Amino acid sequence: MKPKVTLLMITSVDGRLHPSRFTSSPDGTRRDWSAQYENIHQTLEAEAWLVGRVTMAEMSRAGPHVPSEAVEVERPLHIAERGDGTYAIALDPLGKLHFKPGGLGDDQVIVLLGRDVPDSHLAELTADGVSYVVSEKADIDIAATLDILGREFGIRHLVLEGGAGTNGAFLAAGLVDEMRILVAPAVDGGENVQGIVAYRDGLAGKLRLRLIAADTLDHGVVQLHYAVLPPEDRAPRADATDAPSQTPDY
Repeated sequence: MKPKVTLLMITSVDGRLHPSRFTSSPDGTRRDWSAQYENIHQTLEAEAWLVGRVTMAEMSRAGPHVPSEAVEVERPLHIAERGDGTYAIALDPLGKLHFKPGGLGDDQVIVLLGRDVPDSHLAELTADGVSYVVSEKADIDIAATLDILGREFGIRHLVLEGGAGTNGAFLAAGLVDEMRILVAPAVDGGENVQGIVAYRDGLAGKLRLRLIAADTLDHGVVQLHYAVLPPEDRAPRADATDAPSQTPDY
């Protein structure tokens, strides 16, 4: 069964993605705003969080390496030894991500891969204690993969945390249940700077948002909480017939 998906992001007033570019405020600092974000993340009590390849590469900071001994490769699913933390999930259709043994802090890593990722990369992930799911297609079938995450890993609630292309792909496929957007008291203002959501054809006609609540948090941050609904001419659905035909570079 598909996990509940909550899109959680922090943004400037002009909808931009990178706090390092934000203006300053007398109401708080980037560190204060990040703390508000982490507080909301914790209150969601999700079993997993998911990001795209580019975002995960900033966290994993590892290069390719050959396992020290032979490793048996499993397809399409490998489940590493379970830890006590939550799952850190990355979309990586081409198999470009690498990890150090031991996961990310207390979090167990799961990588979602495209069909054509070579066995050598799967062996590396296995040796490093990383779980993975290999898609039946060259591109990742996001809806089908979410079902696997629910069924095989027991994930009931997943927090989606970008980047913009990943967020856009999930929204376009009708797989996001709610959005929690934290707006910091800052602007970016740069030209050609990516926002928190991007999708190649735009999202007009693909979804509707219904406001649930707007809450003022500490340090000038405002939380906007929306339910994500299907278009008016379409009933809610469990599958994702509008999934992108090509996987973006998450």
